[in-house]
Amino acid sequence: MQPVVASGEPSNDLATDVLTTMRQMHVTALPRNYEIFYEALSGSNPRLSLELIELGSYPTQDRLDQLGRKYFAQNHDQSIVEQAREIVAQELEDIARILRREQSHIEKYGQILDQTSSGLRNRELVSKELLEKIAGAMSVATNSTIDHGKEIANTLSEKSAELESVKSKLEEYKRLADTDPLTHIWNRRAFDKEIAAIYNGNKGILFKALILADIDRFKEVNDRHGHPVGDKILKIIADILQSSASKGMFVARTGGEEFALVVGGASEQTTFEIADRLRLLIEQTPFCGGQPSVDYGPITLSMGICMASEAECADDLYSKADRALYRSKVDGRNRVTRYSELAGRAGKNWMLYRKE
Repeated sequence: MQPVVASGEPSNDLATDVLTTMRQMHVTALPRNYEIFYEALSGSNPRLSLELIELGSYPTQDRLDQLGRKYFAQNHDQSIVEQAREIVAQELEDIARILRREQSHIEKYGQILDQTSSGLRNRELVSKELLEKIAGAMSVATNSTIDHGKEIANTLSEKSAELESVKSKLEEYKRLADTDPLTHIWNRRAFDKEIAAIYNGNKGILFKALILADIDRFKEVNDRHGHPVGDKILKIIADILQSSASKGMFVARTGGEEFALVVGGASEQTTFEIADRLRLLIEQTPFCGGQPSVDYGPITLSMGICMASEAECADDLYSKADRALYRSKVDGRNRVTRYSELAGRAGKNWMLYRKE
C-alpha cells in the first residue's frame, strides 16, 4: 500500500505492514477492516489494492464496508436466507389453505349434526326407517370426517418435516457463515458478535478477556515455501489453539495470520498464563513437510491481551489488545504483552457500574 511505501522500505512482516498502514490511513482497528488490508497488502488481489488506494488517506467506514462486501461476498451473501424465506412463506400458505379446508369440512359435519339433532327432537315424526337413515348418514359423515382428519394429519406432518428441513439448512448456513473455510474455526464475523456480546451487560465485563495472536514473520514463510505451506501452518496452529484452549473458550481466525481468543472467568494473571502456554506450544511444535522433509520453522506467535474491564466497548477492547500485540512485535516477537503494562494506558473501572 502507498502509505507504507511512502514511509520507507516495507517491513518483512505483513502484520506490521497492515498495522502501520491502517494507522497511517486513520482506519479503525475493526476485524472486518483487517480482512481488507491483509488481502490488499499480501498482493494476492491487485484490484482490491488499487481500489483501497483510491479511497484516499482517510477512507470512511461506509466506503470500507462497501469494499468488503464487494470482495468478501461469502460473508454477506443473503441469497440462501432469501430463498429459505420464500420456501417458509409458501409452506405456511399451504398449511393455512389446508386448515381452511379442514374448517369447511368440520362446519359441514356440524351442520349434519344440527339437522340430525333437530329431527330427533320431533319424536312424533321419528320412525324406525328414519332412524336407520339418520344412523346411516351419521356413520358415513363420521367415517368421512375421520378419514379426512387422518389425511390432514399426514399432510401437516409432511409440511412440518419440510419446514424442519428448511430450519436445518438455515442453521447450517449460519454455521458456515460464521466458520473460517480454511481452518474450520470461528471467523471474524462470529468474533465480532462474540466480543460485542461482552458489553451487552455489565456482569460479564468483569470476567472476560481478549487474547490476540499473530504469527511472526509469516510473509517470509509464504515467500520461501509458497502459500499452500502457509495454509497448512495456519491449519496446524488453529488446531493447536482449538484443542488446547480451555473448555468454552472462543477461538477464531480474525485475519490472514491473526487469531483471537475470548477467555471467560479468568483473572488477568490466569489469562496471561493461558496465552503464554499456547505460545509455548506453538514454539515447540515441529512444522515440517515434503519429500524430503523440509523444516518450515521456527514458527512463533506474538500475543497481546486486554481485560474487558479495561475497555469502553468491543472496538476499544480489540484496539487495546491490538496495541499490546503490537508491543510484543516491537519488543522482539514470540512473547505475550498485557495492555495493563503499557505506558499511558487508559482503562475503565467497571466496578462503578456493577449491578447487584
